[in-house]
Amino acid sequence: MDLIETVHGRVRPVDYKKGAPGPSGPWEPECIQLCAQGLILRENGYQCEEGVIYYASTKQRFVTPFDEALVGRTLEFLKEAQQTASQDQMPPPLKDSPKCPRCSLVGICLPDEVNLLHGRPVEEVRRLLPARDDAAPVYVSEQGAFIGKSEDRLSIRRRDQTTEFVRLLDASQVSIFGNVQLSTQALRSLIERDIPVFYFTYGGRLIGVTTSLLGINAPLRCAQHRLAESPEESLRIARMVVAGKIKNQRTLLRRNASQLPSQVLTELARLWRLARTAPGAEQLLGLEGAAALLYFRHFAQMLNDPMGFDAHGRERRPPPDPINALLSFLYSLLCKDALHAVLAIGLDPYCGFYHRLRAGRPSLALDLMEEFRPLIADSVVLSLVNNRMVSRSDFIFRGPACAIKDEARRRVIQAYEARMDTLIRHPRFGYRISYRRALEVQARLLARTIAGELHHYPPLTTR
Repeated sequence: MDLIETVHGRVRPVDYKKGAPGPSGPWEPECIQLCAQGLILRENGYQCEEGVIYYASTKQRFVTPFDEALVGRTLEFLKEAQQTASQDQMPPPLKDSPKCPRCSLVGICLPDEVNLLHGRPVEEVRRLLPARDDAAPVYVSEQGAFIGKSEDRLSIRRRDQTTEFVRLLDASQVSIFGNVQLSTQALRSLIERDIPVFYFTYGGRLIGVTTSLLGINAPLRCAQHRLAESPEESLRIARMVVAGKIKNQRTLLRRNASQLPSQVLTELARLWRLARTAPGAEQLLGLEGAAALLYFRHFAQMLNDPMGFDAHGRERRPPPDPINALLSFLYSLLCKDALHAVLAIGLDPYCGFYHRLRAGRPSLALDLMEEFRPLIADSVVLSLVNNRMVSRSDFIFRGPACAIKDEARRRVIQAYEARMDTLIRHPRFGYRISYRRALEVQARLLARTIAGELHHYPPLTTR
């Protein structure tokens, strides 16, 4: 409730609206919403006989009495809302409704996108959600730093006693590397605002996350677990996950490897087609492995300076050269953002369809990030190396392992965030959208597939 007024021992709710009233006064949905607030006040022992609707655009104030007709209409809609909420499946999205662009839930419903994927006629897919997020991730990697809370801001105090302030309103997530302290007051404020905190080792491996319980969608998670227990249904989603990754790997090689043999692209196209119809999980795993082997065998051809990568190929534990170190660190950042997207829509990040269950592994987040590996992480590596943003001197070699130095890691994070903030034209829906927002859209489409509203998960692939 926006405001409650007390008049002669009685209370009345005041609801503020940005728009304007109708020709004959307040609109019916607004009266019903106001009456529902009045009924809540009555239920809690207050005497409430009327409410007020204030329209900011016209600066008009309307007193609405809670008569029997309005109360009956409100209870009727309440019953319908309860029946809708009790159903296992959400109602279908509205078709070309003028209500959608101003609805606060349009980024969850995705009406035009879902209708298009169902094959229903859609003249133009309206971008009903912002192309970019207003809030941005916060990274704290300086060892010994302390994160506290000052009013509605995070205060980041460094070892040299300098302090940086970040408004909680401007933070979408917080990532902490190594030995960084976080106060209980700051952590609680982040949880209350549903801002997750990701914990990395000093070397950049994601090891934990603190998040709110408010976003957990229990019915959706139950549907997810039922789907994951079915080998046929899991395979149906896993095929598209792997096919999307292979197609994007092929596109990246085609665009950036000038001396690439034509048979490499032909073979990747063949593996992409086979992945879409793989008869089982083991065969799909083999196809993905064959594509990855072929892709990384020619990855060095896209780099001005392979820095030893051509000799080793893709190796993770530990990364033996700078390119492998960059890939491992960027995949960790991408996994963090995929985990954020999965948690934001209430899914269980540990129950995947392609990546099977394993203790401590966010399998569903790994599923979601597969198609984005070439689009984001691998592309950032090409940008860093080919634009000379990193060099061999930015890495530390200890025995068989290679690690990124602190100053270079900050540049890598900046390049990664610049890539996530890059606007692209969505290949399926046609509107311009950032990679970070596209990751969220894909997570919501995956949720729609899990809920049974979409027959097939549509991966994001570029041309």
